[in-house]
Formats: sequence, C-alpha cells, structure tokens
Amino acid sequence: MAKKQAEAVNIRHYDVIVAPHITEKSTLLSENNAVVFRVAGDATKPEIKAAIEALYGVTVKGVNTIVQKGKVKRWKGKPYQRSDFKKAIVTLAEGQSIDITSTI
Repeated sequence: MAKKQAEAVNIRHYDVIVAPHITEKSTLLSENNAVVFRVAGDATKPEIKAAIEALYGVTVKGVNTIVQKGKVKRWKGKPYQRSDFKKAIVTLAEGQSIDITSTI
C-alpha cells in the first residue's frame, strides 16, 4: 500500500486560519486534545480540517464551528457593536498535539 503523501500547503490555508483563540476555556479543552482557532467567516469544516492538517502536520479527528456574535458595548456613552467572528474547535487524534505558541 502506498504511503499517504502530506498535502501541500496552499495559500488559502493561511486565509482560513486567522489566529489561535486563547482563553481559559480553550486551555481547559487542551486536556481533551482539542485546540481552538479563529477562522474566516466563510470557511467550511473540510477547509478548516485540511488547513490544520497541512499547516501543523497533525491528524484531525473532528471540527466543530461556532459563530460568536459581537457584543454591544459603550464608549464615551455611545453604543457600538463588536464584530462577529467564527471559532473552530479542532479535536486532534490520540497522541497528536499542536504548540500554538510557536509560529507557522
């Protein structure tokens, strides 16, 4: 059987993954072998999976996405709304890990 070749890094992969999302909840998820990323608003689950596997060289078990709505805040008494953004919770296969503190 032929070996599975690593997918070449496409320029779109860098557009799909915006940044790692580091919060208390996301660090607690790392105990369950999951990592949270901010992703592009039009990114699909297969695109996110392909981008993570190509950029970090890991095996992705599953991808869950969430669109977090922007909060209404006030500045100098005037209301404004923060931007909406999309998050992806990426579950990795057993024995896999991603060091999000290092750069790509």
